[in-house]
Amino acid sequence: MKIIGIIGAMPSELKDIQSAQVNAIKTELAGYEFHESMHGNNKIISVCCGIGKVNSAICTQILIDKFQVDQIINTGIAGGMKADIKILEIVISTSVLSHDLDAHFLADYPPYHAEFEADSKLQALAKSICDKKQIITHAGKIISGDIFVTDSVIKAKLITKYNPYAVDMETSAIGQCAWRNQIPFVSIRCISDLADDDGAMSFDNFEKLAAKRVAEIVLTMCEKD
Repeated sequence: MKIIGIIGAMPSELKDIQSAQVNAIKTELAGYEFHESMHGNNKIISVCCGIGKVNSAICTQILIDKFQVDQIINTGIAGGMKADIKILEIVISTSVLSHDLDAHFLADYPPYHAEFEADSKLQALAKSICDKKQIITHAGKIISGDIFVTDSVIKAKLITKYNPYAVDMETSAIGQCAWRNQIPFVSIRCISDLADDDGAMSFDNFEKLAAKRVAEIVLTMCEKD
């Protein structure tokens, strides 16, 4: 049996997952509500961390310390950054990085590591499930910052500097926390918008549909021994 932590930033990103958790035990710690249940042969603990890197880092550490998870899956939606990525397609993280902090401060000072790699086995599992469901996937870097990117000029600058596949507001913090604790981690994000001038409108239109799609993938991952 594995103990799998599932973190989403918004209630909509956890709705379908928590609906599938039969007779879940709910535990409140530091204002976060953790939902614990069996799913197949594994135990899952899902939690809504709130938006932003501070919220997600605190929540991740509690998940590790209190529930002793064996692996962490970050689920949710994100803005697409590559030209060939379309709305409702999936981005599987290969690595994660903060775009609103100069990487030099992490690379040259503790923890002496600025880009945090996702677990290769979790990446492969997510890809195989998406292939079976005939969902288009992209594997690549996800960047995060405490800003909702809906500006084509900012998007272009981020692409030039980081060459990312997706942008969000939590993944890098969750990945860094998992790396610090040597816990296997992956982020599975469904594209809800293209992080451009039309991003806010697209997000409103596709948020729930994108969250539902990625939730189905994550739940299937949690059924695997």
